[in-house]
Amino acid sequence: MFFTYLCPVSEEIINKVAQSGLETLDLEEYYPRDEIVVFDVKPLLFMEMILKEKEFRAALQAIDWSAYQDKILAVVCTADAIIPAWAYMLIAVAAQPYVKDIVLGDHATALREAFLANLRAIDTGAFADKRVVVKGCGDLQVEGFAYLEIARRLRPVVKSIMYGEACSNVPVYKKK
Repeated sequence: MFFTYLCPVSEEIINKVAQSGLETLDLEEYYPRDEIVVFDVKPLLFMEMILKEKEFRAALQAIDWSAYQDKILAVVCTADAIIPAWAYMLIAVAAQPYVKDIVLGDHATALREAFLANLRAIDTGAFADKRVVVKGCGDLQVEGFAYLEIARRLRPVVKSIMYGEACSNVPVYKKK
């Protein structure tokens, strides 16, 4: 004896995630794409140890700043030297017409500052009274500071914040 099982063909597949009203925010979209160049003050110092104003000014003028066009300049001094505050001002004045941004610190510091600037430029009003899932996995290394910043910015305006994916998330905040 054979039995025939019929599957109802009229059942349509429903994407419950799409209907959930969740808004996904992918922090990778705000990851800085600009090139970051580290600018070390050490070679501009006398004997790579002492800043002499006249020579320092001349060295800054001799630099082809167009090589840094539209890049983020991370200014460091790898020498164990005392650099006066005005020296950093001179660097900023010389580089500013060419670079996209200038940061005092290493590559990681510049990346962090650029990432935070991108996150702070988000119009959080677009997320007003929405349920937001901040995407948790991706191809780029997104550090904790970015999640801290986005949660801080979203909390006052959203209905809820979750971390992860729409189908599997960790609740972070829910408006009472």
